[in-house]
Amino acid sequence: MEKRDFSEISDTCKWESPDYEPWFPVSEKSNPLTRDIDKSSPNHIVRLLAACDAQMFQKDTGTTYQRLFSDSVVLTMLEVARTVEQILRDPEDSLVVLSGCGTSGRLAFLMASCFNRALRDRQQNTVYSYIIAGGDRALLTSLEASEDDPKLGMLTLEKLCEGKRRVLFIGISCGLSAPFVAGQLDFCLKHPDIYTPVLVGFNPVTQAREETMPGYSLTFREVVQRMEEQRGQRAFIINPAVGPEAISGSSRMKGGSATKILLETILAAAHTAAFTNTHVTRRVLLDMMRGYERVYSVTYSHSDQIATLLQTAGLSLQCGGRVCYLSWGSLGLVGLIDASECIPTFGADYEDIRGFISGGYQDMDNIEGDLTSLGSQFCIAHEDFVSLVLPTLSDRDTVLLLYTCHDDVGDVEKMVHRVREKTSNLHSLYHGLEGDTAVQWELSSKLVLNAVSTGSHVLKGKIYRNHMVDLQVTNSKLYHRAIHILQKLSGVSLTQCEEALLKAIYHVEQLPEDITSAGVTTHTLTASRRNRVVPLALVCLLIGCSLSEAESRLESHPVVRDAVEACLTSSQHLTSSAGDQNSTNH
Repeated sequence: MEKRDFSEISDTCKWESPDYEPWFPVSEKSNPLTRDIDKSSPNHIVRLLAACDAQMFQKDTGTTYQRLFSDSVVLTMLEVARTVEQILRDPEDSLVVLSGCGTSGRLAFLMASCFNRALRDRQQNTVYSYIIAGGDRALLTSLEASEDDPKLGMLTLEKLCEGKRRVLFIGISCGLSAPFVAGQLDFCLKHPDIYTPVLVGFNPVTQAREETMPGYSLTFREVVQRMEEQRGQRAFIINPAVGPEAISGSSRMKGGSATKILLETILAAAHTAAFTNTHVTRRVLLDMMRGYERVYSVTYSHSDQIATLLQTAGLSLQCGGRVCYLSWGSLGLVGLIDASECIPTFGADYEDIRGFISGGYQDMDNIEGDLTSLGSQFCIAHEDFVSLVLPTLSDRDTVLLLYTCHDDVGDVEKMVHRVREKTSNLHSLYHGLEGDTAVQWELSSKLVLNAVSTGSHVLKGKIYRNHMVDLQVTNSKLYHRAIHILQKLSGVSLTQCEEALLKAIYHVEQLPEDITSAGVTTHTLTASRRNRVVPLALVCLLIGCSLSEAESRLESHPVVRDAVEACLTSSQHLTSSAGDQNSTNH
């Protein structure tokens, strides 16, 4: 078959062609729109992120992929919403469980908290619960290793639902790849008298992960195929394509936003129907999703202000300063989530970008309660900011306040006065339109904070082209993602890339058999205790040097992007010189 010429295809839809990076699922492809984001100005970065986020709302064009507004997606959402409505009308011994890993688990927590709060406001019994791989600690820090354990996922779900007669289980896995969630879905399929499983993700079923899961006989794809056999009343799959992420594989961005839009639409429609004696309809769902599309448009209409904040945050990170989010209400949860994601995505320190919520764990309302005894990383209240951060705050640091018209303005003003005594880099994100809902404010804040944290790390040099070249290799998904990034940037075989990665992880020049025969879980456990393993491996591949020389090059170029660029230039120069020498010999 003749390959298509992409020169005439818009970058916006180029990724939809079956010939574009066919070896990657949609969620792992690179987005053609952002291939030069690492060289962009703050204003251009925001414009690129806006263009990527707009792909979420693109209409179905009859291509390979179903989209957010596709009939098949909306009809499945309708069935799930009606199932939630039934539980709300008859909640005795019933539960709606939202579960995920990393960002997906944090959003599961956010939505379960939000809709339980709505039920309490109506003097109704709560019906929502959440599961995040790694437990509540994973709400605030990176604990990706738990994502690889399907049996742990299954046991956690079974324990949570003990004694329930009816459970709607919503498993979130943006790439259809998390073994933790697959184990839970498989458990639900085995107990159809109690459990109705729903899978939410953003790849086609044919792109679900095929590797056998650790300690399990099935792959994620096989679990999904079993769900398809029962699709309808006993199992549901909601998997529109929303396009590749702005930073390849960073599903905290579009994947997270689309998860929020889909599930909040379903749950809000179910609440409206249950408590106003109306019906969930296709039109109701579409109107709600279009409301989120308007939130997207209004948010990015402030692109210049977002770019200014992004630039300020980037300068803080570049000079060794910090970025702090001080938030009130549910916006505090959005800030905590965004800050926690920077650690695995950019190899950041937890102090680089931190979130604080006014009332701490009392406002957070998580299952395990106060976690401050685990260390300063888990100190999240405003009073913790005042005692731990404020004394050393300076003009190198950036502080962002997030609040709405419903929050105590007097409390906000007091914090403003205290922060201004220490730094002039004080900014605010304020939502003041009474007509908007709290969940819409949350989405708007998420879009802004994702832009700020991503853009500031781009400016810091943590991104090369549109790849996260300093990611932490802490689970099997990130292990394989790292290998593919190395392959794409170096051009050598996947086998050579994996060898280079293992040498960097174990810090050896030669790989003994005990390393090559070990499993991925062993590799990721070792990698979790090391820094910059991907940059080290990439430098070795680009210029064919030893680990010690690669370390020296990284030390001479502290900015990861600059180190990669220098090595690529050196590699191209050597290739060119060799070519000239061969021409001379001929």
